[in-house]
Amino acid sequence: MTSPTPDTWTVTPTPVDHPDADALLRAYLDELISRYYGRPAEPAEVTHVLGDGDDLRGSRGFLLVARDGQLPVGCVGVRLPAPGTAELTRVYVAGPARRGGAGRRLVTAAEDAARATGARRMLLNTRKDLTEAIALYTRLGYRPTAPYGDDPYAELWLAKDLAPA
Repeated sequence: MTSPTPDTWTVTPTPVDHPDADALLRAYLDELISRYYGRPAEPAEVTHVLGDGDDLRGSRGFLLVARDGQLPVGCVGVRLPAPGTAELTRVYVAGPARRGGAGRRLVTAAEDAARATGARRMLLNTRKDLTEAIALYTRLGYRPTAPYGDDPYAELWLAKDLAPA
């Protein structure tokens, strides 16, 4: 891929067990685990953390996959923990597709999809070492909020009100 053109990507709901979704989620987790431990992730670690994806199925949530033509280039998950609330998770853009608004495109698509479910607020948590992600979320209007959930790796919690589009 030469340069990203995220405004021309298609972003569509995709089952977590679809081959494109599985490959993107594995790449995301490989990078996340490798950054955290400062060493390459073991395939078994990635599989363990990947789990069954139930949090992104049915009434619990969904996964969006971005494609540049037929090429899968990114994904974003949205959990639906309670009526009116959504949670952003698993935001990932493949290395060659990064820059030029790729993350913004995915997060905006997730916000629009969450809004369509009736969500009025989007939550997220992240690690403090994921500075690129924190900068993106801040630019998009996410602000600190009270800690929630039981993610042992969460170090920063953010939220954004989802005004009607």
